[in-house]
Amino acid sequence: MTQFATAKDGVKLAYDVVGEGTPVMLVHGFASDRKQNWKTPGWYDTLTGAGYKVIALDNRGHGESDKPYDPASYSHEIMADDVLTVLAAAGIGETLLMGYSMGGYISMSLLLRHPERFTKVVIAGVGASYLDINAAEGAVADPQRRSAVADALLVDDPSTITNKTARDFRAFADQAGKDRRALAACMRGSRDVFSRAQLAQSERPVLVVCGEKDVLTGPPGPLAAAFGHGRAVTVPHRDHMTAVGDKVYKAAVLEFFKE
Repeated sequence: MTQFATAKDGVKLAYDVVGEGTPVMLVHGFASDRKQNWKTPGWYDTLTGAGYKVIALDNRGHGESDKPYDPASYSHEIMADDVLTVLAAAGIGETLLMGYSMGGYISMSLLLRHPERFTKVVIAGVGASYLDINAAEGAVADPQRRSAVADALLVDDPSTITNKTARDFRAFADQAGKDRRALAACMRGSRDVFSRAQLAQSERPVLVVCGEKDVLTGPPGPLAAAFGHGRAVTVPHRDHMTAVGDKVYKAAVLEFFKE
C-alpha cells in the first residue's frame, strides 16, 4: 500500500515499505518510478527474500509523487532531502542505499552530505562519464545534452528530434502516466558535481555498477576508483535500460551488502 510523506516545500512523496530486516533505501532513475525501476524488475523480491527491508520512493516529478513544474524544485540537494524525509517518515535511521542513474547521482549527494546515515552505497547506471563527459557517447552528464533532452520532452512532434539520446528519453517519457512537463523541469534542475578529491574523502564502501553497452555512462571503473573505498562491476551485454534487472547486478549487490 502506497504511503506518503511531505517534503519541506510541501511536495507529497509516495513510497513503499516492504519486508523485514536491515533496511535498504532505493532511489530510481529519471522518468521511471519505484515500481518500474525496482518492483517490476524483481528487486523487491530479491532484497526481501534475502532478509532486507525495502524502502522505495517515487522521486518528485515521478510516479505517484507530486509533480512541480519549476526547475528550481529539482536540485539534487532538494531531491536528496526528499530521501531523508521518506526515511524519517518510515522511522529508518542508518540504512543501506542504492540508486540507479539519476538515483545514483542523488545517492552520491546523500553519501557526501550525510555519510553517517548510509552504511554502504550502490551507485548504478552512473560511470566514467560523471568525471569525463567524453567517456561515453551519450553522456547525460553533459549540460548541453541534458538541455537537449529537456527540449525534446516538450516538442509536439517527436519525429523532429534529431539527437538519438534525446529521442530515446522522449520515447521513455511518452509511456502512460508520465508527465513530460514535470520531467523536463526535473532535467533542467541543478546538479551536484563532486570532484575526485571530494569523492575520495568518502569513508563508506561504494559499489559502482554499469552495463557493458551503456553509452550514457561509460565503464564503472573510473568512477569507482575515485571513491575512497569503491569497487566496480560491469554487467555483460547490457545497456542503460536492460542492466536494471540483470542477475549479475543483483548478485553483485547481495554480495556487497553481506560483506
